[in-house]
Amino acid sequence: MIIIPARLASSRFPKKVLADIGGLPMVVRTARAVSDIDKVVVAADDEEIIEVCKRYGIEAMLTSTTHKSGTDRINECANILHLDDDELIVNVQADEPFIEKDVVTALFERLKKLRHAKRHFIMASCYNAVNEEAAQDPNLVKVVLDEASNAVYFSRAPIPYNRSGAATYFGHIGIYGFDKKSLNEFCNLPDAPIEDIEKLEQLRALYHGKKISMVKVASTGFGIDTPEDLKRAVEIFLGDS
Repeated sequence: MIIIPARLASSRFPKKVLADIGGLPMVVRTARAVSDIDKVVVAADDEEIIEVCKRYGIEAMLTSTTHKSGTDRINECANILHLDDDELIVNVQADEPFIEKDVVTALFERLKKLRHAKRHFIMASCYNAVNEEAAQDPNLVKVVLDEASNAVYFSRAPIPYNRSGAATYFGHIGIYGFDKKSLNEFCNLPDAPIEDIEKLEQLRALYHGKKISMVKVASTGFGIDTPEDLKRAVEIFLGDS
């Protein structure tokens, strides 16, 4: 299942998930981009989002307004739906209308392998290679991996530090997958100091000794974080139409 957390009251860009992109609200574009991969449900914090989704035939469910993160929101949705513990759930952000199907499919395939291997805690995400200039951007989260492609650490800083001059940088793509049991376990972990310092919720899992399996993908998509991003997105969609 794909669950899309959608929050209306974004502090940096209010109501951005309902912003028009080429004639469709952003959350609807995102949902349609992945709708033929698996069942899609939008987990919303406001009736306005619910009504917009219904208008376009997208299933949506009202969740609490007090969640700290989108992961907590999708967990509430999964609990309301009474999903089985082994159900695979992918969290696609509502502001990702350019998310590629291949990325989501690759993440599902990794989750299936982890489930087959009977890993106790199942959590996975994606990354791609980025250049040194991009690595300097604090809005682009970087990840360092171990030999088994598990995340060692995520940071807004350019990691690893390039003292040798031969560093390779990997950019984290903010799409997450869990099985239902692990999603619930993650959301019940205590907050971690490094999570609050970097403002990266995935660090909570690493702080508590959980493994996050990382999948390398090719992606040119980008999230809509600012009005400037929205303008760029509209120009792209109008150019493709």
